[in-house]
Amino acid sequence: MLGRAVGAAAAAAGDVSAPLRPMQRRLASADITVGNLENTLSREGVPQQGGDSFGAPPGVLAGLADAGFDVLSLANNHTGDYGEQALLQTLRRVDRSPVQRVGAGLTRDGAWRPVVVERAGVRFGFVAFNAIGETPRATARTPGAAEIRMQPRTGPLHRPDLRKARREIRSLRDDGVDVVIVLPHWGAQYTHALVPAQRRVGRALVDAGADVVVGGHPHWVQRVQRHRGTLVVHSLGNFVFDMDFMRQTQEGVVADLRFAGDELRSVRFTLYVIGSDFAPRVVRGPRAQTILRPLGVPATVRLPADR
Repeated sequence: MLGRAVGAAAAAAGDVSAPLRPMQRRLASADITVGNLENTLSREGVPQQGGDSFGAPPGVLAGLADAGFDVLSLANNHTGDYGEQALLQTLRRVDRSPVQRVGAGLTRDGAWRPVVVERAGVRFGFVAFNAIGETPRATARTPGAAEIRMQPRTGPLHRPDLRKARREIRSLRDDGVDVVIVLPHWGAQYTHALVPAQRRVGRALVDAGADVVVGGHPHWVQRVQRHRGTLVVHSLGNFVFDMDFMRQTQEGVVADLRFAGDELRSVRFTLYVIGSDFAPRVVRGPRAQTILRPLGVPATVRLPADR
């Protein structure tokens, strides 16, 4: 989230992407770097969530690309924060950048359309959805985010939405994509506890063919779920944010997914703390262990080759 107080601090530093710089080398070293962009790239509209409306200058896109981001999920509850016109401008601006977007579009089909990135002959497909609401749900004729309605905000679980996600995963498999990664925006804020529907939906996504699920929204890290030999990472916590009112909102993890060909072999969690300049920096020792503990797994999880 590169707007609000984060944007003001970055502007004062003379670099709209200043909060990304301490982690830039680490991010750019990955073959594929993926994140959730929790703000619009336009404020040309009426704030839809008052002081919790997040808009960042479009110049942050160059910084995100420079930091190595290849894919950004727009499937979250702040992509619509300044109304439809700002949403459309955000989509256009990302489309003109080197970064690809997933999870929002001009129509429902566009919002659900996966992104496929190829590296070393391996094709990685990404699907993203928002389960929190607030950003409009894309329809056959109107822009918005891909959505699964479910607890705690938009539930009860809407089975046709889940079937849509499962179809997109299977379609990627049918199209010859080697690895499928799903990016949900779900769960309850300010807690390590999972909403029961998260577990249920996470299992369903893996059963449909997802190789790994990596989520966000709660602003705290949440427990890692194991299912059918793979992982559902429910929340990575905040990465860049101005939520400095409690310890847990200033902590998070980078999930480093390591593949051998199309086989996920390990997930390594890099632990960090967000500083007073809103930039994350890697930590070790007791503070790192405090951040790691709610995940319920070691810092490196190794997966069997024959899962």
